This record gives sequence, structure tokens and C-alpha cells, in this order.
Amino acid sequence: MKISLDKSIAFIKKDILVEFSYKLQFVLSWVGIFLSVLIFYYISRLFGKIESPYLAEYGGEYFPFVFIGIMLSGYLALALGSFSVNIRNEQLTGTLEAMFVTPAKPSTIISSISLWNFIFNSISIVIYLLCGILIFGINLSQANFIGAFIILFLTILSLSSIGIISAAFTMVFKRGDPIAWLLNLSSAFFSGVYFPVNILPDNLRIVSNLIPVTYSLRGLRNALLLGQGFKVLMPDIVILFIFCLVLLPLSLLIFNYATKKSKITGSLAHY
Repeated sequence: MKISLDKSIAFIKKDILVEFSYKLQFVLSWVGIFLSVLIFYYISRLFGKIESPYLAEYGGEYFPFVFIGIMLSGYLALALGSFSVNIRNEQLTGTLEAMFVTPAKPSTIISSISLWNFIFNSISIVIYLLCGILIFGINLSQANFIGAFIILFLTILSLSSIGIISAAFTMVFKRGDPIAWLLNLSSAFFSGVYFPVNILPDNLRIVSNLIPVTYSLRGLRNALLLGQGFKVLMPDIVILFIFCLVLLPLSLLIFNYATKKSKITGSLAHY
């Protein structure tokens, strides 16, 4: 356990050095987050206080609704894409093979390779929420932060599992995974990132029920905007837990298989 922890810390230190060596990109990432929120803030101002029956169950206002959607979409893109991107970067820099000939287990490598990205995104979310409260006047005084944290944690696990499968695909085929790209795109439409799922026709809502982000967003909005207790949040928590229970072991099995296959074919250093 100590060895795995030491290796994870080493990955974090390496990624922090890389992150801060590109100062302009670091600043632009924060500017991009703020501008995306600002755009939807003024879109919501355009429609004023018009009441929509589709937003009634979330408090009736559009901006707080989409604010939570934008917040989670950052984790969505990160969890689905960071493992694959980091594996691809290690291939291109010629360090991937060196990683896999060390005593570290493949599961340790894949879980550590994007650890800094998740830490950075978590810090971003805290600042994001503070901006929402202090600058945009979002009321989170009744928020159930413990419930929101549990939902966010389960969301990260379930989506990261899909991201690990994507990384396995990249390791073997040396290309980006179209499945992760498609899920990222479909989640933005079917999961209620920018508009409520209940506005969709019944046949399209069936697709929504198959995507983890649908339950994440509903749970987070209930926890943060409405301050709902665990009695209301529990159905979404249970479904997300089931996603984790199925996807996480499956993703590690697939990644281990991809690692063994790449070692046998000698393709770890190929890009």
C-alpha cells in the first residue's frame, strides 16, 4: 500500500511540474471556465423570470440549473478523456514502456496517471462554487454538501471506469476511442447538462436512463439547489453505485488485458 502511495505521489509531483511549466495554458483554463459560466448567465438574463414547468422541480430558475450542469461537464470530459490522453502522451514521449517494466501494477499506473487532473478539477469546482455564490448570487445556503460529495465521488468512479476502457483502446490501437467521444457528446444532450431531461420525448428519455451522468446531475441539483436529504437522493446514489460495481472491475480487467497484449506484441513503445 505504501509503495502504491509513493508511486501515486510521484505521478502527482511530475504532473504539477508539467502543469506549472505552461503558465499561460494554466491561466487560460481558468478564464475558459469563467467565460462559459458568464455566457449562460447572460442567456438566463435574456429570458428574465419566465417560469418554465420543466424547471419547476429544480427551483424554477435556469441559471442555477445550468450552472450545476457546466460544473459536472468538466468532470465528464476529464473522466472520459484524461486517461486516454495521458496514455497517448506517454506513448509519444517514449515513457510508456518504461512505466510498464517497473514493479508497479498496471492498476496503480492507470489510477495514478490522471490523479493530478482530478485534484486540479476538484480545486476548480470549489472555486467555481464560490464564484457562483459570490459573483452570480446562487443560493446554496440549504445545500446538502455531504450528499453532493457522495454523488460526485460515485460519478467520478463510474465515468473514470469508461475512461480507463478508452485508455486500453488507445494503448492497443494507438488512436482515440470513438466510444468515449460518443458518450461525451451524447451525455451533453441526453443527461440534462444544458436543459432538463423531462423536455425530451419519451423514446429519447430511454437513452437518458442508460447514462450515469443523468443520475449524477439530478442528484447534484437536488442536493445543492434544493438541499434534499438522503431519502430523496438515495435512488440516484444506488444507481450510481451499481454503475461503479459493474464498470470499475470490468475496466481494470480490460486494461490489464490490453497491457499484457501490448507487452506480448512489443507495441508499448509504438505510436
